[in-house]
Amino acid sequence: MCPTARPAMVVPGAFLVPVLLLLCRLGPCLAAAHSPPGVECVLFNEEYMTCMWGSRETLTANYSLYYWYENRSPVMECKHYLQDRGISVGCHFNQSEIIQFQPFHVLVNASLGGRTLEIPSKRMELQDLVKPEAPVNLTIRNMSNNQLQLTWTSPYPKTQCLEHAIKYKSNKDTSWTEHQVKGDVFSFPSVDYEKYYTFYVRSKINSYCGTTQLWSEWSVPVVWGSNSTSKGTAEEQLHWFWIHTVLIPIVSCLLLLVLVVLLVRMERVWVILMPRIPNPSKNFDELFITHKGNFQEWAGVPKDVMESFKPNYSENICYVSELPPKDSYEPLWEGSNHPPSLMPGALAATREHSPYKNSYVGV
Repeated sequence: MCPTARPAMVVPGAFLVPVLLLLCRLGPCLAAAHSPPGVECVLFNEEYMTCMWGSRETLTANYSLYYWYENRSPVMECKHYLQDRGISVGCHFNQSEIIQFQPFHVLVNASLGGRTLEIPSKRMELQDLVKPEAPVNLTIRNMSNNQLQLTWTSPYPKTQCLEHAIKYKSNKDTSWTEHQVKGDVFSFPSVDYEKYYTFYVRSKINSYCGTTQLWSEWSVPVVWGSNSTSKGTAEEQLHWFWIHTVLIPIVSCLLLLVLVVLLVRMERVWVILMPRIPNPSKNFDELFITHKGNFQEWAGVPKDVMESFKPNYSENICYVSELPPKDSYEPLWEGSNHPPSLMPGALAATREHSPYKNSYVGV
């Protein structure tokens, strides 16, 4: 029984030593597999920077970060740690702590149970770690020949260092179409008015200012087409809504009210600007129609006054005749009814002094 049982006891012991040696050799590899990845730093819009080295699930101790710029500054510790449930997972750098175009080094380590834990890092160039902010103010304009023009603005301070990517699709497309452009204008060559289109824009640093593949986030979408009340952003649509439904009716009512007031006051204003010439014909209608041209009746002159202007006297008739010229003078006798005749000399003297050429004698 014993000879057969002894090998059974020896076999496990023979295999135990190699297994322990294997575990000891794989220990560092297993530890490395569960250790956090390297330090990743991102410079956001050249305003601030974060360097992250893990999360609460991958870290078992609080790590400390030390950084320095090559041949420029001494080693300094992080001033603003980022924590996840009490565990430091990253470091925040203010804009004043950032120096571009200078080699940047970090050292992240921790002490645990008398051992020093270190997270690997490498030399970094901060200009290659810039991530711009997403573009804003996307605007679509309808150009001629069924062409659309998309424009936007970027919060990044150095717009000449940016290149952009545009993706779009219509409501009938199944996949996105993407284009890269250098400027901040994109022309869409042809549109179908039966469709509506959705556009996005994002940015990154171009090759002239850095070597990075860090794209910004996609912008807020802008929609154009048949199902939108207007062309442009949501803000522009709301703007046009207020104009069409509120502003235009109010302005129209005010304009109509002003026109009514002007029409009411137009006659008075016209009289002030262009005084009318008085027409007296209406004042004499009663004279010619009612009184038939009788001025005395129209003027209201009393009859006794009118009678006083009529003559009430008579005059004797006075006959006047012209004496015929005579060459001789015929004397009249005393008993004759004819007046005595004048002498020719006397007659000539009378004519000479008379203002009239002919003489008249009353009979």
